[in-house]
Amino acid sequence: MKYFKHQEMGHFNHGWLDTYHHFSFGEYYNEERMHLGPLRVVNDDIINGHQGFPKHPHNDMEIISYVIKGGLTHGDSMGHEETVHRGEVQYMSAGTGVYHSEYNHGDDDVRLLQIWIRPDQKNYKPSYGDFRFNWDDRINKWLHLVGTDAPVKIHQNANIYVTLLEDNEMLTFDIRKGRQAYIIQVENASYVNETFLKERDALEVHESKLKFKAIGKSHILIIEMER
Repeated sequence: MKYFKHQEMGHFNHGWLDTYHHFSFGEYYNEERMHLGPLRVVNDDIINGHQGFPKHPHNDMEIISYVIKGGLTHGDSMGHEETVHRGEVQYMSAGTGVYHSEYNHGDDDVRLLQIWIRPDQKNYKPSYGDFRFNWDDRINKWLHLVGTDAPVKIHQNANIYVTLLEDNEMLTFDIRKGRQAYIIQVENASYVNETFLKERDALEVHESKLKFKAIGKSHILIIEMER
């Protein structure tokens, strides 16, 4: 188990964007933090009101956005324009190439986790999707957001789960043989086994049985994948 304090991650405040980079990205380079298996990027972004990422290209990447606060509006060269809100997910398979933009058209800040996962092969046909999950479906239990048996499917043997544990509630999660996980403390705090996680902290875990205990209302996201 490896523990990562958010204060030691790549942190940049560009005025309109305040972001923490869990892995090497843009101006942040750390040769020990290039990826975890197929997981390439986790950015914790706060976008100011009426700001955003203008249209830009991607290819051969599965890009998932989990909205923590506010409303995020996606537009792309395939003709999609959709807005997702707190607890909801948007997904784009960049495949052979696509242009997209991500904007906060509201007055208040938007916060999201931007997650990039390498696909199991190159040159898929680009696609977009989103899912508006019921918030209560994650309270004191794991909600399966992304994966083969989840509403959002990607081109990789990886899963994303989320929970909102009420204060002092407990929950377990088993990482099977040959699997690993990246755990993000999205909001508030928790104990994971004996490790204390503050908001925005993370854990890298391999083949383990985990026990979570909430400190306050604990919002946790897990990215589980092959080693």
